[in-house]
Amino acid sequence: MNNLACRIGYFLCCLLVTTISIADDGYRLWLKYDPLTDRAIVKHYQSSITSILVDGNSETIDVIKRELAMATSGLLQSKIPFINRIEKNGTLVIGNINASSIASLQFDRSLLQKSEEAYLIKNMIVKGKRCIVITSRSDRGVLYGVFYFIRLLQTQQRIDGRDVVNSPAIANRILNHWDNLDRTVERGYAGFSLWDWHRLPAYVDQRYHDYARANSSIGINGTVLTNVNANAQVLTPFYLEKVKALADVFRPYGIKVYLTARFSAPMEIGGLSTADPSEKNVQQWWNDKVKEIYRHVPDFGGFLVKANSEGQPGPQNYKRTHADGANMLADALAPFGGIVMWRAFVYDNEVPVDRTKQAYNEFKPLDGLFRKNVIVQVKNGPLDFQPREPFHPLFGAMEKTPLMMEFQLTQEYLGFATHLAFLSPMWEECLKSKTFAHDKPSTVAEIISDESRQYQSTAIAGVANIGNDRNWCGHPFAQSNWYAFGRLAWDPFSNSSQIADEWARMTFSNDQNTIQNIKSMMLPSRELVVSYMTPLGLHHLMGWNHHYGPAPWIKDKPRVDWTSVYYHRADSMGIGFNRTSTGSNALEQYQQPVRDLYESLDKCPDELLLWFHHVSWNHKMTSGRTLWEEMCYKYQAGVIGVNNMKTLWDKTRAQVDEERYNAVKQLLEIQYQEAVWWRDACLLYFQTFSKKPMYGDFKPAHTLEYYQQLEFPFAPGIKPKW
Repeated sequence: MNNLACRIGYFLCCLLVTTISIADDGYRLWLKYDPLTDRAIVKHYQSSITSILVDGNSETIDVIKRELAMATSGLLQSKIPFINRIEKNGTLVIGNINASSIASLQFDRSLLQKSEEAYLIKNMIVKGKRCIVITSRSDRGVLYGVFYFIRLLQTQQRIDGRDVVNSPAIANRILNHWDNLDRTVERGYAGFSLWDWHRLPAYVDQRYHDYARANSSIGINGTVLTNVNANAQVLTPFYLEKVKALADVFRPYGIKVYLTARFSAPMEIGGLSTADPSEKNVQQWWNDKVKEIYRHVPDFGGFLVKANSEGQPGPQNYKRTHADGANMLADALAPFGGIVMWRAFVYDNEVPVDRTKQAYNEFKPLDGLFRKNVIVQVKNGPLDFQPREPFHPLFGAMEKTPLMMEFQLTQEYLGFATHLAFLSPMWEECLKSKTFAHDKPSTVAEIISDESRQYQSTAIAGVANIGNDRNWCGHPFAQSNWYAFGRLAWDPFSNSSQIADEWARMTFSNDQNTIQNIKSMMLPSRELVVSYMTPLGLHHLMGWNHHYGPAPWIKDKPRVDWTSVYYHRADSMGIGFNRTSTGSNALEQYQQPVRDLYESLDKCPDELLLWFHHVSWNHKMTSGRTLWEEMCYKYQAGVIGVNNMKTLWDKTRAQVDEERYNAVKQLLEIQYQEAVWWRDACLLYFQTFSKKPMYGDFKPAHTLEYYQQLEFPFAPGIKPKW
């Protein structure tokens, strides 16, 4: 009778969950451990896991125990006992390979040799009992395995007969926070910085633990706490005490802390008269500072440096090279195992022929001159995180220097945290690009993961989209970009559709119709943003300074390459930036056959046509339309696509809690209105050059003059003036 009552109770619980949405403010991200609704899956896990043995003694082991207790009790609605020895079938045995419960087991340990973070999940017979074993060479690897196990449970996948061996393709998987010490966030659209520097180190917010949990669950193992436009004060003892408090929170989750190093710090906080990297006293200052940092944070990861770009100080101030500056810091960090991530986002103070060429021009001659613990951090494209760019030519050029990818999660150029834009397809597009480096079609993913294993370390970075908004990222769907970055950082050969499926199931619902509707919104969303903002290879059309909204008319600014007209070059003859051999010849920086593909007007893919070519308004496109007609068509298609997303979201109402449903519904309406704004403002402006009528079934709501007079002096995320 009791068993029957339990079954009835469980059924009523599931019915309640499926028919009445529970309020959810998004704080739990994808780590929602609400009761599963698939009774067969629940019974499968309840019979497969009857007890849990976690063997070990460390802070990470404590994290594992807490996480498993929360996950199993929440998802399965039953309390699975933790035990000290195996007594019956269905024990989940967890520990590193040296733990007493694991050390005597027979399995192929070579499977875990690739990385200390690699893990194994295996169905085994242990002491005559049927068990599931999760193990690794390290406790943090075990933690990753446990989160994988929980992901299977959350997404309602069976565990029987499933043996998993998984290791990260990239060693250092890092979030870059562009957070300032006053808690503002450059290009941040989700509130203020997480780091409450004023109350640290005495007050440690619970949010720091939850941030670490979320990162660890997707394999992120490093965080740069401060803005690349660095403030030297973070290297002072006053702030290092605060950094230590954060590092102590993150360590059990396998996360290292990194800091941005302002190159002029020896002068600003050290009292020196120079920051010349060739000067002995400057070198000694950095040696002493690094030792001081490691006294506070023994597992400090290293420095991220932006130098000689956008007014930031650097070695070129002293007629030294990027290699000179990076190597000085690398030498200071080397005894402690730290790395230098030296950004390749550079452009000088002179107006260039083509700004996209500068990083290659400055770094290619330095190939092979950097220390082994220096990794050059390269943006995915040669300009600046535009909605679409070709892959950066440095990925096919630096044969003797490790390169790391820099993606941007925060949507600086893709609608802020107002627009739904799932960025995994954009990153996947870049990662799968064939560079033809080393005389073979090496993809970007193969280069940054160092498939040949010739480098000391590998890395990937993502500019964080996280703030102190209750739901972390502003837009509920922006959380998917944090999740997707972690999954692609672990495995840059992953599939965006699978990533979207996982995130949607863990964040919203396992209902198949709901998942299909949500994925149908997510997967084309970035392409829709490209269509209504910068179709056919257009770029840098956004508003001045704040980067909010369309402004293709921007000109007459302090630097010509800070304007829109510099990039689109529209005139009566056509539009686009000629980067072929008859123009700036930026194409010479790519390997063959990439050069030949983009050099040809006929072969160049439509999506990058205006990036590489200045094209006649009457040019016949592959669709049969003229260029002008194709631009009108693309802009309108983007607007229609956003309207379709609204319809798809309406279909999820029965399965999504009211709070998040209403939030997304309102944001989609804003996105639709802003897509119309982008379409109308850009086409009205470009029409002044093409002199052609609008193509398609739409009519701009306002005049060009109306759009040109709009101002947004307080748009979020504006770059600080200091």
